[in-house]
Amino acid sequence: MPAPASQGGSKPSLRERFDALRNLPPFLRMIWATSPALTLMTLGLRLVRAFLPVLMLFVGKLIIDEVVALVGSGVATGTLADAIASHRFDTLATLLAAEFGLAIASDLIGRLVSYGDALLSELFTNATSVRLMEHAATLDLEDFEDPDLQDKLDRARRQTMGRVNLMSQIFGQVQDMITVASFAAGLLVYAPWLIALLAVALVPAFIGESHFNALGYSLNFAWTPERRQLEYVRQMGASVETAKEVKIFNLHTFLIERYRELAGRFFRANRTLARRRAFWGTLLAALGTLGYYVAYAYIAWRTVSGDFSIGDLTFLAGSFLRLRQLLEGLLVGFSQVAGQALYLDDLFSFFAIRPEIATPAAPRDVPQPIRQGFVFENVGFRYPDADTWALRGLDFELRAGEVLALVGENGAGKTTLVKLLARLYDPDEGRILLDGHDLREYDLEQLRANIGVIFQDFVRYHLTAGENIGVGRIEAMDDAGRIRDAAARAMADTMIAGLPQGYDQVIGRRFKTGVDLSGGQWQKIAIARAYMREAQVMILDEPTAALDARAEFEVFQRFKELSDRRTAVLISHRFSSVRMADRILVLAEGRLEASGTHDELMAAGGRYAELFELQAAGYR
Repeated sequence: MPAPASQGGSKPSLRERFDALRNLPPFLRMIWATSPALTLMTLGLRLVRAFLPVLMLFVGKLIIDEVVALVGSGVATGTLADAIASHRFDTLATLLAAEFGLAIASDLIGRLVSYGDALLSELFTNATSVRLMEHAATLDLEDFEDPDLQDKLDRARRQTMGRVNLMSQIFGQVQDMITVASFAAGLLVYAPWLIALLAVALVPAFIGESHFNALGYSLNFAWTPERRQLEYVRQMGASVETAKEVKIFNLHTFLIERYRELAGRFFRANRTLARRRAFWGTLLAALGTLGYYVAYAYIAWRTVSGDFSIGDLTFLAGSFLRLRQLLEGLLVGFSQVAGQALYLDDLFSFFAIRPEIATPAAPRDVPQPIRQGFVFENVGFRYPDADTWALRGLDFELRAGEVLALVGENGAGKTTLVKLLARLYDPDEGRILLDGHDLREYDLEQLRANIGVIFQDFVRYHLTAGENIGVGRIEAMDDAGRIRDAAARAMADTMIAGLPQGYDQVIGRRFKTGVDLSGGQWQKIAIARAYMREAQVMILDEPTAALDARAEFEVFQRFKELSDRRTAVLISHRFSSVRMADRILVLAEGRLEASGTHDELMAAGGRYAELFELQAAGYR
């Protein structure tokens, strides 16, 4: 689907705005899918309300007919009490009461429509946000690193909240069209000079709306922290910063459930206010309407008395004014709907993106356990729109149960290699085998469930310390024993025990109750997240950069001990740490330059030996 016509700052043409109306049918289908019951309720109430102006005009015609008949009959009027006692005005009083009842019904239905719209809009925003996070979870990491897609994602995220008013506007347009049609039918049946609609008193309704607008502002103000949490969870579920870990740990289910929980609480608070608004607003408006119709009855009585004259022009002017306002509103509204429909392109174009990396139709199960390991056969990879290859011609084996270290200068391709291993990318050349079969043949979720990766830019989740570790294995999030064991393995247990609320302490400064950690403490939490996974393949991609050399050595030494019988990959710039690996690969400019143990590489005297000596000299 094309991007919005307005993209780039140019004003969309009339044709482009009309073409954008193609977005309305899928938009309305999304609204229907959100809540068929609420959609039917709001549409049904609008249908009833659309005919009320005609009914009120008809009752108004009867009132005027009755007034004229009473005046023509030469009724002698005295005091108001005498008029009531004569029972000659009973029909007029009944008609006035009927119109008063119609006015109350119209106001009540209108408030019920607003109530239904408010609930439906909130549900639509929540459902669309969930769908956005679910769809984002299926996209490739390559998509998240594409600036154009980042723009689409940002615009789509805003459209989940920015287009809810369009729904009410479309439904209102339908209602107004029915009202106009009913007015037109009425003009065919009755003489135009008999169709009149008196002005409705607006002050009581205005007072009621102002009061509840203030309450609505107070609610939003009080719920500001919760709304920020909602936005935070929404961003974690669909953003470039969190995409790697969300995919590796399959966090989208956890994040979506957390979003649903918070959104549900906020929805219920809004629903309570909407109910109060509907009830008290109707009551206040009824009082204002009652006052107006008392004045209206008095004016009608004074007319019969001959104090006032009712001119045909007054009724005709009122009728035509109403029709003109409706028609003008329809035209302006149609233009606004067409303009807003342009923005729906942002939402639907994002949903139209399909991932290239996916589980095949008949996938293989990941071997339990891995027996042979991974083999890179002439693997090459180039980032989209890049002129140079990130990796090229890689041929090596990662044996099952082996601890492999990757070293090289920045930009050598170490992290890219890890992303290929976890199938966050697919090679552009060659293939990667797992136990003799191409990685692309395996079930994607199973594959990632068996690989635990902590990247150098690991995510600092502003959740509790326990949840920060638990996200490493979502299905074991409630397993406190497993979380504590993972913390102990990462040597983070002592630090967590010192927090005010231990494993239940929110960490990070995003929220008021949070306690911030040092870089090294955050990294131990992240490493515990990898241990939580209990994956067959463990990968540490420079997650210990904030630790000093001794602390990093201790972490890596413990990692090697705990990785017994597991396949492991270590990436670090500190050569003193990686020397404990079974084998070391040296990468340079995306190619494999050397391979061997620390002693073998030192004896060979190549790049590894040179870099090791340079680093060692800094400690002398």
